[in-house]
Amino acid sequence: MNEDQMKTESKKIFPCILCKKRTRPNDRKKCESTAIRRFLRKNFLVEANSNDILCNKCRHRYHGNQKTCQQKSSSLPVCQPLQPGMCSPPSISLPLQRTPSSHAYCLICKRPGPKLVVVSSAARFSAFLHHEIIIPPGSRCCPSHIDEGEFRPGVLTKIQTFESSFVNKSSVLELIQKIRNYALQTSTSRFSFELSTMSNSDYMALTGISKENFEDLHSFISSDIRNTQNRGTRMSLGIFLLKLRSGMSNQLLATIFGISKSSLCRAVKSVRTALMKSFVPHHLGLQHTTREEIIENHTRPLAQELFGDFTNKKAIAVLDGTYIYIQKSNNFQFQRKSYSLHKGRPLVKPMVVTSTDGYFLTVLGPYLARNNDATILNHMLHTNVEDLKGWFHEDDVFVVDRGFRDSVDMLEELGIRAEMPRLMSRGQKQMTTLDANASRLVTKIRWVVEAANARIKRWKYLAHVLPTNQVPFIGDYVRIVCALSNRYCKPLSTGSEDEDMALACKMRYLSTKVNSLKTFVEENCLDKKSVKWEVATDSLEFPNISEDDIRNLTCGVYQLKLCPSYIQEYLEGDVDILVHSEFHGLIRVKLQSRHVSSRQYLLWIQFSESDITAWYCRCRAGARVVEVCSHVAAVIWFLAVGRHNREAISSIQDWSEFVTDAAVIDESEDSDDSEVEE
Repeated sequence: MNEDQMKTESKKIFPCILCKKRTRPNDRKKCESTAIRRFLRKNFLVEANSNDILCNKCRHRYHGNQKTCQQKSSSLPVCQPLQPGMCSPPSISLPLQRTPSSHAYCLICKRPGPKLVVVSSAARFSAFLHHEIIIPPGSRCCPSHIDEGEFRPGVLTKIQTFESSFVNKSSVLELIQKIRNYALQTSTSRFSFELSTMSNSDYMALTGISKENFEDLHSFISSDIRNTQNRGTRMSLGIFLLKLRSGMSNQLLATIFGISKSSLCRAVKSVRTALMKSFVPHHLGLQHTTREEIIENHTRPLAQELFGDFTNKKAIAVLDGTYIYIQKSNNFQFQRKSYSLHKGRPLVKPMVVTSTDGYFLTVLGPYLARNNDATILNHMLHTNVEDLKGWFHEDDVFVVDRGFRDSVDMLEELGIRAEMPRLMSRGQKQMTTLDANASRLVTKIRWVVEAANARIKRWKYLAHVLPTNQVPFIGDYVRIVCALSNRYCKPLSTGSEDEDMALACKMRYLSTKVNSLKTFVEENCLDKKSVKWEVATDSLEFPNISEDDIRNLTCGVYQLKLCPSYIQEYLEGDVDILVHSEFHGLIRVKLQSRHVSSRQYLLWIQFSESDITAWYCRCRAGARVVEVCSHVAAVIWFLAVGRHNREAISSIQDWSEFVTDAAVIDESEDSDDSEVEE
């Protein structure tokens, strides 16, 4: 044998036929003896030929005395169950794909070490379950192929494998035990968050976030919660989100997931603590982001144009309190403090602060029910919670409702401008045109906080009546929901800069105008019964305008959504559209209030051949010229669109026929009974 052959021979690997370990030159011997091959076949079910190698340790099993060999062979689990920690040699052939076993190179891309990681037991079981590939224990791969302990999608499709596998009996027993646990888990619950068997739509329905967002949220807390025998970290997170999403009780959730109630309570507690520690501080609170970030990315140009300054942009925040209802407390002192005279039930009030696009800046509280919004805001400013005075600067804007009127003076002392809908004086039935216009500018921006509060209540757990033992955690639940909305939900209010600038200029220009039709109606006494009005015919010549044109009059879609409902009640009533014989292009209509049965509103609409020129309604805000009220919008929509498309009106279902009204008694039945008695 020359030198090259010796080098080639030294590079070969000579594994032992029995233990599969690599043998050294002085520690190997061929199985040339027929007795050795017979011994291997009889005791270990290993078929060897004369060229196979046997190491010294395994050869000693044959060369030892018969008693020692029997003891050693009996210690292997041939017919008896394996004891913990014992391992039998590979003796079972299975027609399953198997990867090569090596610590020196990656089992997927064959890249050599040293920067390799050991494939976890969970990843090996997942590869067998989904791809029918057996990966030997101790196998290694590149870190780029592993993501959070699992193989990345698609990495196992092109892996090189053997067509058959020799496995030991301990591995088979371990595999059977894992399959049994998996079967028990999937049979008790189809909601398996650990194995990712659910679709994206299932995740949206159960947790309120997509599958991708679920994995992203799990990455924040995976190191803060631990796996247990009954549930993993993903299962714990899924249980927590499902509880918030559905509001189901702990007992019902424990039955669904097949775990004990105490284990489920521990899962909810651990996830809540982990989210408050590792997730919420990064996505909620005045300190989680900069003031400049909020001004640039979370402030609508419409709000900046109406209340701010584009040359020196200001921070504009929208504030409002929301209600979380609770059960009555056995502590009478707390029961009195938490009872709301306004709602007639016990509750607590978190204070929500959002930007003009609905992004949650912070959530403070919760506060007792006896504290109104102004008291809560004054407390926030006095205590300087979350460095409120440092974050907001002079000339910044707070958009609030009328409940904050007692805080306006304090805000002015701090240099913060409060924008609030106008108040009517005592005895006043309708706002003036200027006050109604100014109020509409405020409500055009303030509606986002109402929608943000509705987004919180979309998590049904917070919309239910909570037990008193959950009062200490209500603030955590609300903050977690708001942080989830900031991270994974779209903005509530969006608009391009050009559109917002045009709309803001239009609204500001109209806010300085007076209602000319109101003056005309009052001067000509057109609201008197003595004025002769005629019922309009179907051939009434009304401007041919589209829904987009009506949307320009309403500067939004809210009024358009109410139009079919208003018109349905109008058509079922005994009121007509009236036209004036002397003033061409002027109509009068009386619409029923949707809130109060005994109240109706008179309205007038003036139009030309191609456009709506003026409007006036007797409702509270009907004198404004910045947008039309819902009553005026309903009449315009009916004359322009609805009377030509009655299907949009007939689709409104009246359910009163399925419910009995005890106030209505059929007198005809009583009269029939009296005749029979006579």
